[in-house]
Amino acid sequence: QVQLVESGGGLVQPGGSLMLSCAASGSSTTIITMAWYRQAPGKERELVARCTGDRTTNYADSVKGRFTASRDNAKNTVSLEMNSLKPEDTAVYYCYVRTRHWVEEGFYELEYWGQGTQVTVSS
Repeated sequence: QVQLVESGGGLVQPGGSLMLSCAASGSSTTIITMAWYRQAPGKERELVARCTGDRTTNYADSVKGRFTASRDNAKNTVSLEMNSLKPEDTAVYYCYVRTRHWVEEGFYELEYWGQGTQVTVSS
């Protein structure tokens, strides 16, 4: 079992910056993906940034050049630095972790979600 604890978020003016952090803890396991998703009111949850095990990071087109995701494999943490924030960035942001568990027959994977943290961009 993996627990995710998110921090950061809040209210910021357009053009401002915020930092989100997520720490994964629990039983020893292999984390293969750490990511951030967001969900705005009335919209579906969407991927913001994904950090894979091979140190590749993918971003949604809407945040490229403004957001930076960083993963610390030693600490099992992932952060999201958000700059030049826009009102359309307003959403609940969720930390996501995908783990791999090896068994005799092979492996299986599990997904975990954080509780979500509100980011509001408004003047």
